[in-house]
Amino acid sequence: MEAHRIRNDKVTCQQKPDLQRKRQKIILDSNALFAPLQFRIDIFEALETLLNMNFEPVLLLPIRQELEKIAEKGSPKIRKNASYALKLAEKCKLVEMNKKFAGSPDDAIVQMAQEWNCPVFTNDKELRKRLRDINVPVIYVRQKSRLEIDGRI
Repeated sequence: MEAHRIRNDKVTCQQKPDLQRKRQKIILDSNALFAPLQFRIDIFEALETLLNMNFEPVLLLPIRQELEKIAEKGSPKIRKNASYALKLAEKCKLVEMNKKFAGSPDDAIVQMAQEWNCPVFTNDKELRKRLRDINVPVIYVRQKSRLEIDGRI
C-alpha cells in the first residue's frame, strides 16, 4: 500500500493492483449446477462467500456433454432442470479435454483437478472420496443450505 498526503495532513491509502494475482479455478461437476434448483442456493455467490477470493468457475467439456444428453433424453422435469443447468454453465469457462480422453466425466474431473491442483465442487459421494484420496479440496452442499469445503486451497 502507498500512503498519499492530502491537504490538512489527511492520509489516504491506495492499494496497488496485484497484477500477478491469479483467479482460483474451481471445477464444477454437473450436480453442482443442479444445486440452485435443488437447494435454492446461488452457487456463484456462495462460492464467493466461502472462498473469499477471486475464482474462475470451470466446466469441462465431458460435463457439458453429459448435461446436454440429460436435457435431450431425461424425463420432462429432469430435462427442464438440465436446461437450467446449461444456462448456469454459460457463466463458466468451458475447457475442452484432450481428444484421446475416453473416460467418464468423473474421470475427467479427477484428471484435471489433479493436473491443475484445484478444488472441485461436487455433491457426488464417490467422486468426493476419489478426490480426497488424491488430496484435492472438495466443495459441497452442507445441510441443504450452504457450501462447505473439505481440504485446503
